[in-house]
Amino acid sequence: MERNTKIKIDNISLRFGGTIALNGVNLEIRDNELLALIGPNGSGKTSLLNSVTGYYHPQEGEILTNGENVVGLKPHKIAKMGISRSFQKVELFAQLSVVDNLLVARHNKIRQGPIGSSIFFGPARAQEVYHRQIVEEVIDFMELEQVRKDIVGALPYGLRKRIGVARALVMEPEVLLLDEPMAGMNVEEKEDLVRFVLDIYKGARFGYESEFLNKGVRCIVLIEHDMGIVMDIAERIAVLDFGVKIGEGPPKEISKNPGVIKAYLGEEV
Repeated sequence: MERNTKIKIDNISLRFGGTIALNGVNLEIRDNELLALIGPNGSGKTSLLNSVTGYYHPQEGEILTNGENVVGLKPHKIAKMGISRSFQKVELFAQLSVVDNLLVARHNKIRQGPIGSSIFFGPARAQEVYHRQIVEEVIDFMELEQVRKDIVGALPYGLRKRIGVARALVMEPEVLLLDEPMAGMNVEEKEDLVRFVLDIYKGARFGYESEFLNKGVRCIVLIEHDMGIVMDIAERIAVLDFGVKIGEGPPKEISKNPGVIKAYLGEEV
């Protein structure tokens, strides 16, 4: 099955002073695919996502989305291009409710200015209703109904990680980037989140009954250290080590790659 390229990472290099975070990395993020990005701690995985989403600006190379180089663009502009991400740490508004955290993520979709919004009549009211409908649909999809009005800071860690994924999803991305969404979770929480990720992935490939989710995510990039999960759900895996891509391919191929085994999976015995 031939897949269109959604994002082309072309020979990017990223340095912080004398530290090389990424060194000539090439990678395609393709339509209708779940791509796993793995590697030891400090290998450059999050730096790569930060470069794609505008938090870091590589000194060399290009990151092309629909033919446009996004290197140097601010994060909110890249988000408007259909790219959203969750964060490795829980980056939520701890004093706000779940609903309000998700509504904040809709800010890029708001078309009314401050004056129109303050009147709250006609188009402004219709827009508010529409955004809340999207948020409620994602809350239902991510099974957050029971905590929708709860203050996020008072919720268990695993739920907050799930809310982080929901916040990325509510932005209606075409490309969904998940940075260690299962880190710190227990086995049951991981199983739940894997189910949600697979449902999103199946929606990207086959379409949801939901109008919103059906027109949304086209592909997923997942950073994850649990190799059992990666091998089970990823369709393609890219491996980084010290900022260099050392392997790329389907799970069976990566599991037998000597360079990957040495750098990440452990030496053969």
